[in-house]
This record gives sequence, C-alpha cells and structure tokens, in this order.
Amino acid sequence: MKIPKQARREAKELFRSCLVDGLLDESRVRLVVQRVVAAKPRGYLAILSRFQRLVKLDLERRTARVESAAPLAADLQNALLASLGRVYGAGLNITFAPDPSLIGGMRIRVGSDVYDGSIKARLRALQESF
Repeated sequence: MKIPKQARREAKELFRSCLVDGLLDESRVRLVVQRVVAAKPRGYLAILSRFQRLVKLDLERRTARVESAAPLAADLQNALLASLGRVYGAGLNITFAPDPSLIGGMRIRVGSDVYDGSIKARLRALQESF
C-alpha cells in the first residue's frame, strides 16, 4: 500500500510527540492511536499504518538478543549490558539465550545489526572460501 507524503509526515509528527527523552513512551503511543481513531482525519488508516511501522522499527532498534553456546556468567552479562548501553544508548532491552548450535562464541543482534563471533559462523565462512 502506497502511503501519501502527507500521511507519512503526520505519522512522523505523531511519532515524535510520543518520544520522552529520546525514548518511546508506551502510554503516549496508546493515547495517540486512540485520538487518531476517534478523530478519523482524512487518510487516518495510512497515518496509523505508517505510525505502526515507525513504532515497530523503534522497538526493534531498542531490542538486543545475545545468543551464546553456553549460558553466560553474571559478570559477562553485566559487561555486555554496559558495553551495549554505551553503543546504543539507554532504554535497550537485552535478552540472553543459550543456543548450542553456535558451538562456541556468541551472536549479538540489535535491530538490524548482527555481530556474529560464533564458531558456527567462522566455519561457514571457511567453507564458503573453499
């Protein structure tokens, strides 16, 4: 579905109005959606569609998943929390999950960024080089 420029602009303004100190405020998002649905301005479905996309992208950008071959020790988890917090800023939701298929090392995914230092990835790269 092609979204008109005006709807994109309005959705972007609505999204900016939901930010508090650079972080998305969930209660403001709900309030904005309720007000748009109640007012039903011209092209409100396109506005809400674009607004939903912006919220989804922001949530993905603020979500990190750390996978490791074995469960990480608490001190290593704290070091990763601090390091990722410095790089990506405050408000980052981090989940830790063991994944034995990695063989060793870890993979960190933050939004669309992927840092893969696993043995599985190195073996795959080695295989592709032959």
